[in-house]
Amino acid sequence: MLKIIGIDPGLAATGIGIVLGRGLKIAGFSYGVINTSKDFSLSNRLNQIFSKIQRVLEAEKPDLMIMEDIFLLEKYPKAAISLGKVCGVIMLAAEQTGISILEVPVREAKQVLTGNGNASKEQLEKSVRHTLQIKNPIRPFHSSDALGLALIGLFRYGKKKYV
Repeated sequence: MLKIIGIDPGLAATGIGIVLGRGLKIAGFSYGVINTSKDFSLSNRLNQIFSKIQRVLEAEKPDLMIMEDIFLLEKYPKAAISLGKVCGVIMLAAEQTGISILEVPVREAKQVLTGNGNASKEQLEKSVRHTLQIKNPIRPFHSSDALGLALIGLFRYGKKKYV
C-alpha cells in the first residue's frame, strides 16, 4: 500500500490531499487546507505553511509528494513570486523529512484527471469526486486540486522509481 500526498500551493490557502492505495485501487483518502491571513507578514505566513506541512509529513510519512508546479498569470506577476516562495518552503519541508517530491504542471494535471488541459476548477473537482466516489462537493477547491495531484502520484507511482 502506498501513501501519496498532493499539495496545491498557495499563500492564502495551501491544499493538502492524501490518498492510500496501489495503482488504480484507492483504499482511503483525506484532505484539508492550510489557511494564512493577509494580516500577518509574508515571513510569518511562509513559516506557518512550512511548519504545518512539516508536521503533516512527519505524522503521515507519505511515500511521495506531488506538488503543482509554479505557473505565471501575466496579469499577476507578483503572485508567481509569492507562489515560488510558498513552493520553496514546501520543498524544504519535504527535504527535511526525507520525502521525495515531484512537480506537475497544472495543465498536465487537468489533462490527466479530466481529459482537458483547460478544465475549470469545477470540472476538476467533479472528476476527483467521481474517481473517489464522493457524493458531496470537495471544498475548498484547493483540497480537491491537492487530492487530484495525489491521485496522479498514485496512478503513476509504479511506472518509475521516485523514492
